[in-house]
Order: sequence, then C-alpha cells, then structure tokens
Amino acid sequence: MQSRNPFFDDLARVASGAATTLGGVREEVENRVRERMERVAADLELVTREEHEAVRAMAQKAREEQEGLAERVEKLEARLAELEAASAPAKTGATRKGKGGGKTASDGGAGPREDDADGGDGEG
Repeated sequence: MQSRNPFFDDLARVASGAATTLGGVREEVENRVRERMERVAADLELVTREEHEAVRAMAQKAREEQEGLAERVEKLEARLAELEAASAPAKTGATRKGKGGGKTASDGGAGPREDDADGGDGEG
C-alpha cells in the first residue's frame, strides 16, 4: 500500500498557493501596465475610439452635405447658362439707341440722361 508522504502534501499546497498568488500578481501587473499605457496615451494627446468615431461621423455628414451642395450648384449654374443663352439672342437682335436702350433726354424722350450712372431707374 502506498502511504502519503507529508513532504509531497506540503509541496502540493505550496505550489497551489503559489499559482493563486501568481494569478493575482499577473492581474496586478496587467492593471499597472494598462494604467501606464493610458497615461502615455494621454501625454501624447491621442484620441479615444469614441472621439475618433464621433469625428469620423461628423466628417461623413459634412462630406455628404458638400456633395449635395455641389450638385445643387451644378444645377443652378446649368439653369443660369440656359437663362443667359435664352436672353442673349433677344439682347443681340434688338437695336439700341443711347445708353439706356431707349430715347435719351437729348433725343426728346424721358429716358436716362448721359450722366445717369445707374441706368436711369431712379434708385441709388
């Protein structure tokens, strides 16, 4: 029959206690390293993931708004070009007298005078 040796029992208890202690030491070391890394990151002024994601969402929204505005500007410029093209034949086909397009005061009409800088509309 095999008898139990107290030396091996004590050795097993010491090894079990050492494993438990080493597990606690490992957790403590991990916590200390994590704290130190956070301090280093704060000193380097690094951003957190949450801050990065928030800025990224803002940039995406701004990009979408900018693209929408660019499309709107393109449409407005096309419309302006159409209006200018439509009004250009009317301007070039008409004969104009004097500065304002009608009779001037020197022609006996009530149109704008030669010294009228704003085109004779009475404003300004």
